[in-house]
Amino acid sequence: MPPSKKRKVTGSTGISANQSTEMSANNSTADAHPTEGQDEETQAADAAGIGEDSFTQGDAAQKALERKERFQALQARAKKSSERNMKDAAAESQRLATDPNLLNSLSRKQAFASHNLLKADTALAGQDFERKRAWDWTIDESEKWDKRMAKKERHREDVAFQDYRQDSRKVYKRQLRELKPDLDGYEKEKMAVVQRAAASGGLEIVETEDGELVAVDQDGSFYATADSTDFVGNRPDRAAVDRLVGDLNKAEETRLKKRRDRGRGDEDGDVTYINDKNKAFNQRLSRAYNKYTSEIRDSFERGTMI
Repeated sequence: MPPSKKRKVTGSTGISANQSTEMSANNSTADAHPTEGQDEETQAADAAGIGEDSFTQGDAAQKALERKERFQALQARAKKSSERNMKDAAAESQRLATDPNLLNSLSRKQAFASHNLLKADTALAGQDFERKRAWDWTIDESEKWDKRMAKKERHREDVAFQDYRQDSRKVYKRQLRELKPDLDGYEKEKMAVVQRAAASGGLEIVETEDGELVAVDQDGSFYATADSTDFVGNRPDRAAVDRLVGDLNKAEETRLKKRRDRGRGDEDGDVTYINDKNKAFNQRLSRAYNKYTSEIRDSFERGTMI
């Protein structure tokens, strides 16, 4: 390009080559050495970053320590549970390996041995064994024990069937033992009947000198006699009727069970035996040969074999 055009551009900017070199040197110096305000801001930012990093590291260490403590607690609990389970398993195995019948037999033998030893020592000393043994019990306890043993002996004798009257007596006594009367309901009903009778004039309540209340029947209609028929008007409640029906059903089930036990069920066929032993023998024969003799037996029954 012509030299005049260069000079014209240089002149238009108004900056010489030396000035341009000085400006670039100043800019580089400014970049290399920042000002005092910029240095303070950078130091504050660095300090804040270092603080955040230290806080994060401390929190992570605390959490790690807590996790380690929880893990150790779980390990201790697992170890304790395992030891307890082992002890329970060993105790259960020992209990199953021990025969309770054997323990009962050993305790019985020990009681018999101690009894016989005491009896022998008493005989050698010339003393009465029953009297010496009775020293350990009071008179009331001894009498209760004698009554209990006598009752047990009577019950043992009544187990076998003697006659139908004795069997009915046992059933009646069992029903009395199972009977649970409603005494509170009975007293309430009794008081209501007495109040109605007193209100109608058929019954008079008289107080004695001792303060006891006595009911006096005026016309002879309150207290039942052999000729009284007032009981036909009594209507028991629903619970009493259900209890009676339950007792009847239970008695019927017991009767049917005994009948089945005796081999007299409703679906029994022909009687081909004379006693229980012969019945068992005939049943074994039937199981073995019925499949071969059923047709012959049916033909004999129909009369076609003749």
